[in-house]
Amino acid sequence: MNKKIIIVLVLIVSAILLYQVIFKESEPEYTLTEVKRDTVVQEISETGMVKRGEKIGLSFENTGRIAAVNISVGDIVKAGQALASLETSQLQIQLQEASAALELSQAELNKLLSGASAETIRVAQTAVDNAEISLENAQQNEQNVKVIAQEDIEQDYEDGLNSLDDAYLKIYNAYNAIDSLQRTYFSGNDQESITVKGSKTTIENAMLQTEPYIAAAKSSGENESIDMALIEVKDALNKIYNALEITRETCEAITYRDTVSSTDKTTIDTQKTNINTSLTSIISAQQAIASTKLTNASNINTAESSTATAEGVLKTAQDNLALTTADPRQEDIVLYQAKVQRAQSNLALLKNQIAKATLFCPTNGQVIGVDKKVGEMVQPTGIIITLLPSIPFQIETDIYEEDIVKINIGNPVDIFLIAFPDQIFKGKVMFVDPAEKLMDGVVYYKIIIDFSDGIEESLEGVKQGMTADLIIKTAQKENVLVIDEDAVQEKDDKVFVEVLTDGKIEEREIETGLLGSNDMMEIISGLEAGEKVILR
Repeated sequence: MNKKIIIVLVLIVSAILLYQVIFKESEPEYTLTEVKRDTVVQEISETGMVKRGEKIGLSFENTGRIAAVNISVGDIVKAGQALASLETSQLQIQLQEASAALELSQAELNKLLSGASAETIRVAQTAVDNAEISLENAQQNEQNVKVIAQEDIEQDYEDGLNSLDDAYLKIYNAYNAIDSLQRTYFSGNDQESITVKGSKTTIENAMLQTEPYIAAAKSSGENESIDMALIEVKDALNKIYNALEITRETCEAITYRDTVSSTDKTTIDTQKTNINTSLTSIISAQQAIASTKLTNASNINTAESSTATAEGVLKTAQDNLALTTADPRQEDIVLYQAKVQRAQSNLALLKNQIAKATLFCPTNGQVIGVDKKVGEMVQPTGIIITLLPSIPFQIETDIYEEDIVKINIGNPVDIFLIAFPDQIFKGKVMFVDPAEKLMDGVVYYKIIIDFSDGIEESLEGVKQGMTADLIIKTAQKENVLVIDEDAVQEKDDKVFVEVLTDGKIEEREIETGLLGSNDMMEIISGLEAGEKVILR
């Protein structure tokens, strides 16, 4: 019994473990590194050989025109002494511009961080208040325009109804007049009587044609009914006028000219005039309605456009107020910080160019050659001054072409001699040969490193030909944002990192700077100290 229980328990535990291994989702694990402020040092390690000191050719690192030469052949010079300089007037102008640009960028960042002033907020609020008043006025004006438009069109249709009433009365009178004329004079079967009877029928039919339309217009009062009645009555009046015209001409026929009395003739003329007047009134009513409709549409459209414009102005003012009072967005802060950093870098670059416009003596020694004069143009490869150093030993080494661009004259060097394992000698780069040398198909450039001044006593026992391990410090930046180089990724010409925020991964584009020898990468923009990024 106990064995069966144990077997069952073992099977249950095994099943649970198997389920967890196969089916249970494991939480993703990340290796994180923190963005921090630190010093980035770029170093190049190389091996060289100690040799006897030999003459050094000094040259400027940039192209320019010589402004001053401070030494002559034979002069004894010391390390750090200014030997010659290039004109820097244009660089000084650029430096002032860069300094102003930095101040502007810093001011913009400070303004962003401090937020809008009370006066700016008041101005934005006043703009909103004024926009609200303008919108209310525009809406009220739109309402007034629509009311007036409605009143105007109603009046025109009311006038149209009156014209319809008057027209029907004149049509009725015209029918009575021609009916009396026909029964009095044209009751026979001659051609003239047939003609007058036909005109009478035309007028009667026209009268019957208009009756339902006029009645519908008067009973409903709807604009569409009035429009239809005006059209039908206009057509009827034209027919009636033509019928009266024909009847009047028939009265002047030879057979009836003297038979029809002048009074009856005048009656027909009067009916013609009345019908024509009514026709004119109907046409005027139609034109008035059409004109009012066009005017109303234009006025309403203008009023609605004014309201829409006022709404847009209010929306813009409200958005501006919200933007003015809102806290700065993190992405805006990062952007303005990046502008400040770029301005600082540009300023530092110009300062460096101005500093390099002066050729300083790299070591104690004696001038044995001056190859250029004031006013002459120089190139980076041209030797200006030749110097014989006073230190008896130098170190010569060859630098791979990919690294030579990082090395500048004056770079500090830590020197380790195998013969002196417990001692670190200090040196600095004295010379960079502009001409390449090919070694096994690979391009190298020779550099010369001088032992620093003040350590002549330490050189006792140093021999020519000794091997020297060198650490050349080519660049250094202090108090900058740095992350591990392994966190930096590249895709589609973009440099980015993966930032872990609240358990979610965000791809963040960044701008990088100096890569240190300890695999630490300078971050110019895109990250802030304390953020966590994923190592890949």
